[in-house]
Amino acid sequence: MIELLSSPEAWAALLTLTALEIVLGIDNVIFLSVIVSRIPPAQAKRARQIGLALALIFRILLLSILVWLIGLTTPVFTVKEFAFSWRDVILIGGGLFLIAKATHEIHGEVEAREPEETSTSKTSAFFWIIVQIIIIDLVFSLDSIITAIGMAKDLEIMIAAVIIACYIMYVSSGPVARFVVEHPTTKMLALAFLVLIGVALVADGFHFHIPRAYIYFAIAFSALVELFNVLARRNRSKPGR
Repeated sequence: MIELLSSPEAWAALLTLTALEIVLGIDNVIFLSVIVSRIPPAQAKRARQIGLALALIFRILLLSILVWLIGLTTPVFTVKEFAFSWRDVILIGGGLFLIAKATHEIHGEVEAREPEETSTSKTSAFFWIIVQIIIIDLVFSLDSIITAIGMAKDLEIMIAAVIIACYIMYVSSGPVARFVVEHPTTKMLALAFLVLIGVALVADGFHFHIPRAYIYFAIAFSALVELFNVLARRNRSKPGR
């Protein structure tokens, strides 16, 4: 461990892997911000804390069982010319879940449905949100760790990068979630992002890789345009304009 602290290569690997984990964690933050927007703020904060804690736990557990994890990429069955591994099955299932969830939420926004505010419905909604967070955390964690395995040789560096990235995700998730709640139009944009991410996961499962740089550029460009729209609406709503 002391040798790693004095190794420039180890620090370079840590910085690179941390940056990669932060970028790969964007999907997690968007999903959390959208999914907790329909529950009360106190429950939303607790759901975000639970979700990000689970993301950290899943990533560390997956890193600790690297041999088993790498085995998930071994083909287990073939359909015509496509050989599928358990990783492919998980990515396809997770991608379809994201697409279905985002489509359902978009339909709810378009129809302007409001959930009933009973204590029973609040409890069941919170429980269902945690279940969905667990499912998506597993998918994102698997994709994130398998992508990052080739970048560092030492388990300590991988765990340190994951912890730093999850902390940054935790710090940023609150402001992102508040922004989504305060500006309803951004929720529709975030849901569109989830559909896009879901399609990318399904494509990966079928061995058709969509470069993540394209997806993140589209997300960043769309978010920038929406930010300008928010600023424009705010300026137009000021007294005297």
